[in-house]
Amino acid sequence: MPEHTHVLFVEDDDVIREATQLALERDGFAVTAMPDGLSGLAAFRADRPDIALLDVMVPGLDGVSLCRRIRDESTVPVIMLSARADSIDVVLGLEAGADDYVTKPFDGAVLVARIRAVLRRFGHAGHPSGAGADGAADGDGVLTFGELEVDTEGMEVRRAGEPVGLTPTEMRLLLEFSGAPGTVLSRDKLLERVWDYGWGGDTRVVDVHVQRLRQKIGQDRIETVRGFGYKLRG
Repeated sequence: MPEHTHVLFVEDDDVIREATQLALERDGFAVTAMPDGLSGLAAFRADRPDIALLDVMVPGLDGVSLCRRIRDESTVPVIMLSARADSIDVVLGLEAGADDYVTKPFDGAVLVARIRAVLRRFGHAGHPSGAGADGAADGDGVLTFGELEVDTEGMEVRRAGEPVGLTPTEMRLLLEFSGAPGTVLSRDKLLERVWDYGWGGDTRVVDVHVQRLRQKIGQDRIETVRGFGYKLRG
């Protein structure tokens, strides 16, 4: 992780905002803290931070809408902050393009660990060891699955010859699938490999990202194996 990683933090609660900013700064992060979505969007466009932490319920422009606006302009990692683990807002945030979420109230050490985990994912996508039996690879590391081409060296994806724009998290997820086509990958395994969760995590994160990936590479390309997980069709 680069030194003095710049964090945009959008939170309307003054106490939480100030305490979290101080905690992050003690861990070596540079923090821009904003009290509402509109000022958060302006700060994002002006400063281009390395990562954004967005509370779901902020005035002016709510966190989900702000995430969507950021995702329209950038693939910068986004973590949503939600007061309820079972809230529909969590799913809405992930569908809007967030990469992860943290439930409030949160421990400062846990938040820092999640930030570092996301930044590690974005720093290196990771490469599969090679194509499986159902995927053809050329000498340049391009895996082909029907009309889908995954360039594991250039980190690019094409569908029917047209480029497909993926976020780094979506790219890592696709690399896991394309590295083992036809193999069922459980949600827990994907959480461990893609989200760097050495502990238990919310499998909704996987489900929503698979849904987003399907929309981009084809609904039938990733198959759900009920009770087990997902697999990539060759």
